[in-house]
Amino acid sequence: MSLTRTVLLATALPLLLLCGNAAIAQSAPPPAWDQLTPAQREQLIGPVRERWNGADAQERGRMLEHARRWQSMTPAERAEARHGLHSWKQLPPDQREEARALYSKLRTLPEAEREALRERWKQMTPEQRRRWAADNPAPPRRESRGP
Repeated sequence: MSLTRTVLLATALPLLLLCGNAAIAQSAPPPAWDQLTPAQREQLIGPVRERWNGADAQERGRMLEHARRWQSMTPAERAEARHGLHSWKQLPPDQREEARALYSKLRTLPEAEREALRERWKQMTPEQRRRWAADNPAPPRRESRGP
C-alpha cells in the first residue's frame, strides 16, 4: 500500500466513523420527556411561555382550546393538520386572502349552501375567485399564526 493511500485511509476512516455516528444519532428517537435535561425542557417550553405571557385573555383562551383539540386528535388527524398548515404557508398572500374570504363566508352558511358555494368555488377561474373575494372580504384578522 502506498504512503498516500495509507495517509488517506488514516484520515478518512475517523471522518467516516464520525459521519456514521452522526447518522445514527440523528436516526435515534428523541428521548422521553422524563429523560430531557432541565435545559432541554426550558428550550421547548420557553417560546410558549413568552407567547402566553404576551397574550390577552381571549388569545389565551384560544391557545388552551387549540391545545385541548390537539390532544384529542389521532396521529392521522395531527398529520393532516400539519400538512394543512404546511400547505397554507406555501400559498401566496393573495390566495391566502381568497381562502380567508371563502372560509369566513362558509362559516355563516347552512350546510346545503356551504356545499353549493364549495362546488361553485371549484368551478371558478382564478379571476372569478379574486373578484368574489374582493366582493366578500374576510373580517379583519387578529394577530395570529394561522388562517
